[in-house]
Amino acid sequence: MSGTTAAGSGSAGAAGSPWRNWAGNVTSRPVREVSPASAEELAEAVRRAAEDGLRVKTVGTGHSFTSIAATDGVLIRPGLLTGIRRIDREAMTVTVESGTPLKRLNVALAREGLSLTNMGDIMEQTVAGATSTGTHGTGRESASIAAQIRELELVTASGELLTCSEKENPEVFAAARIGLGALGVVTAITFAVEPVFLLTAREEPMSFDQVTSEFDALHAENEHFEFYWFPHTDNCNTKRNNRSAGPAAPPGRISGWIEDELLSNGIFQVACSLGRAVPPVIPSIAKVSSRALSARTYTDIPYKVFTSPRRVRFLEMEYALPREAAVAALRELKAMIERSPLKVSFPVEVRTAPADDIALSTASGRETAYIAVHLYKGTPHQAYFTAVERIMTAHGGRPHWGKVHTRDAAYFSEAYPRFAEFTALRDRLDPDRLFANDYLRRVLGD
Repeated sequence: MSGTTAAGSGSAGAAGSPWRNWAGNVTSRPVREVSPASAEELAEAVRRAAEDGLRVKTVGTGHSFTSIAATDGVLIRPGLLTGIRRIDREAMTVTVESGTPLKRLNVALAREGLSLTNMGDIMEQTVAGATSTGTHGTGRESASIAAQIRELELVTASGELLTCSEKENPEVFAAARIGLGALGVVTAITFAVEPVFLLTAREEPMSFDQVTSEFDALHAENEHFEFYWFPHTDNCNTKRNNRSAGPAAPPGRISGWIEDELLSNGIFQVACSLGRAVPPVIPSIAKVSSRALSARTYTDIPYKVFTSPRRVRFLEMEYALPREAAVAALRELKAMIERSPLKVSFPVEVRTAPADDIALSTASGRETAYIAVHLYKGTPHQAYFTAVERIMTAHGGRPHWGKVHTRDAAYFSEAYPRFAEFTALRDRLDPDRLFANDYLRRVLGD
């Protein structure tokens, strides 16, 4: 990755084929597409769209399951806005162009002997797409990727290039780190980084009753704790990641391939396809799948421990709950599946995050646990997701902005103490709703 923006000038043209997200559940047909090669070209594209009376949205790699990036106006593709602008070793920050995939950022930082403190479990997304929707991993003290932002650059609806930090435009910075694409188009992000370190991952099976009864202790004793429960079974797989003095001991090539590719992707893909075609076999498959992954321990640099390849396509709903409500909600979820005719082939994922200070962060102002449910692509999802959502909202849950949910502005105004602060800022920065779409109208109001 070079230290500058990708070379070449931006391009614009009439829309070709429709845009689709990764899961294939969202399609949009923009009037035209633009691929700017600089923040200035992007600002000009925004000004021109406004003159033409067209709305503007930016798409990354389409890893959101909602229509947050869909538009019938101008679609901005940030593929030329990639690369590291600068590394400041004194401040321990890296400034990166907004279209840079997390995968490329992680590799480039590792080459420089640096790392993000925490990250999610996939790294296909662009840095702007991941932060704007509140992408997170799991952590006792370390929060979402957006919480690691120290400065960001934003093109507003007027075409102005705005720099935001705790010192410069602090009220915009407070909200725009998770801005949902509603406040402007992010063109660059400055992240806090630290010297690269080692993590030891300990993965092991545990029963549902044990992991739920010991959840608070497991959270307290580990820097990063998460687990997966396999519906139709009492089996969970736990993962504890903690800093290590080393030495590095990555998974062996063969054993790593068996766990991460053959079992977690290849055989799982076959099992999901079979389950979709013949739902009654899912509980039997779940019992086998939940016992297939064996205990293992390995030590490596952070992105190689935090992230995993995800090749099996799915739909996902995730809710953030007050951490103290997580076990009760999970037990209700298990009881609901057991008494219903639902057949669920994907494990349920549970992670945590500390409270943060970002207006629309799902962890804003409270210690948080995340419960995520998935269904294989093409499987009818409405009955399962509706039942899950009923449980999560009863516990004051906040849905992930980039994952399936049915909540609206009326709900969010109660769920987020600083919701009105965000919408007032939106009124100031985008009074004509240049960056609006159907999704934002639903979740933020108009």
